Amino acid sequence: MRCRITLASLMLTLGLLGCSEPPALSAPSPEPQASFLWFEYQGMDEVFDAPLALDRYQNPVAAGFFPDPSITRKGQDYYMAVSSFAYTPGVPILHSRDLVNWQLLGHALTRPSQLDVAGARVSRGIFAPTLRYHDGLFYMITTLVDKGGNFFVTASDPAGPWSDPVWLPELDGIDPDIFFDDDGRVFIAHNGPPPGEPLYEGHRAIWLWEFDPKSQKIKADSGRIIVNGGVDLSKQPIWIEAPHLYKINGWYYLLCAEGGTADEHSEVVFRSHSLDLPFRPYKGNPILTQRDLDPARPAPITTAGHADIVQTPQGQWWAVFLATRAYAQRFYNSGRETFLLPVSWQDDWPHILPAGQAIDYRPQKPDGLANSPVDEALTGNFTWRDEFDQPSLSLHWSQLRDFSSHWWHIHKGKLLVKPQTGRLNSAESLSFIGRRQQHMHYRVSTALNLSSTGFSAGLTAFQNEQYHYYLGARRVAQGMQVFLEQAAGDDGQVIVTTLLEVPANGDINLAIEGDKDSIRFSYQLGEQAWQPLGGTFDGKLLSTQVAGGFVGTMLGVHSRLEPVEPGV
Repeated sequence: MRCRITLASLMLTLGLLGCSEPPALSAPSPEPQASFLWFEYQGMDEVFDAPLALDRYQNPVAAGFFPDPSITRKGQDYYMAVSSFAYTPGVPILHSRDLVNWQLLGHALTRPSQLDVAGARVSRGIFAPTLRYHDGLFYMITTLVDKGGNFFVTASDPAGPWSDPVWLPELDGIDPDIFFDDDGRVFIAHNGPPPGEPLYEGHRAIWLWEFDPKSQKIKADSGRIIVNGGVDLSKQPIWIEAPHLYKINGWYYLLCAEGGTADEHSEVVFRSHSLDLPFRPYKGNPILTQRDLDPARPAPITTAGHADIVQTPQGQWWAVFLATRAYAQRFYNSGRETFLLPVSWQDDWPHILPAGQAIDYRPQKPDGLANSPVDEALTGNFTWRDEFDQPSLSLHWSQLRDFSSHWWHIHKGKLLVKPQTGRLNSAESLSFIGRRQQHMHYRVSTALNLSSTGFSAGLTAFQNEQYHYYLGARRVAQGMQVFLEQAAGDDGQVIVTTLLEVPANGDINLAIEGDKDSIRFSYQLGEQAWQPLGGTFDGKLLSTQVAGGFVGTMLGVHSRLEPVEPGV
């Protein structure tokens, strides 16, 4: 059947004959979007308060979640790589001219072709890199657990870009090290399974393989175990790992971590006159640990180990290693940090710290290295503020599990974030950008505007999927709802909420303040006084001892779709 439309009927339909008003066209709903106007982080630790003497430096040299440091030197410049686990971009690269002032230079893994951590839990992903400079090229070798194993990338400039991965499927284990011998041969050492069945929980071994740089492949059947279990297998040492090989004064030295990354962590050393001969442990092992100190000592530095060493142009040797600053004897929220100490030599054996001696917060500076301050310090007390006045994110920001930027962009001094369905308790893609907690006592704050209803946005203190806080805001019919969600070993639930009268286009300021085992949340409207949301909450939920894993707390922004209004 054919339809016939007359002019009159069309005009009547459009309401142009005066018989009725034309139908009103509803305005399209604004796209869900959170606008963050600025973000500020302030560190206020007591151990950093006193003025620093000119001949001293501050430990840790990289505070916060900068674990498993590996160091190399090119001329007068020093570079470090640290673990990143499931955060992207992967493997932060740090730079210094004097070993004590470090700045974040970039990342080695900056694109999906280099790193796939989709679906990974926070403490999976990238483990323990080794960074080396050899013959005009930088090598970064590491492990991507669960998704491919061991690989390396290269770059002529450590700031990047770095190559796509060269995978090493023959290596079964983690923590690879690459060593360039002076005869032109190249070797890779790593943590791997022991021969046969493990004799006990934590029984591991260190393997050594020869690598062909021309074919970029492991030489078949070259693998052998050079350390079984650790310093003394009869004592059942656990988790021998993080090997680093060096050739110094005719000796081959092998540094390893032993004892696990918690309170029993340590650094041990072995040596041999040839890579074809057995490695013998030092009778004075461990050469670094804090496990034999009184845990009740003031401002304890704990869990020291996982070291790498470097020589200055003046001939001095220095060690970087991970350790943690604890409160209540053994708790820490900021993750494993990077410390620096000098290396001394006794009977051709390296020593980092005598037994029973506490790590110094303010040791003496290296000789012969002129002080080289940096623009954005990684230690001491400081305030860091992002006005979002650059087209790209600061190097200090990290995403989780992906490199996607489809849900955020920076425009006219605002970070614009589109909410996704992903929540903090999931392993899916989510709208989250965070920076490291670098102090025991800190405060983060932001100004926030919400475009519409149906989603929330705000600040988060995030340790992992089951341990975090989310200070969120969402528009509802009655105004603005501010709520606090706590995950304490579960998927999280809203524990405090309040309803505010906020204009449709009004902003709200949010803040989180943490101090060791306590954490507080607050909000502000306009120039009014800050108002607390609830009281003081449990900060230990964000500690490694409670949450588990290998990372530190990240402080940042989050937004998500909220189909159901959160309740108390």
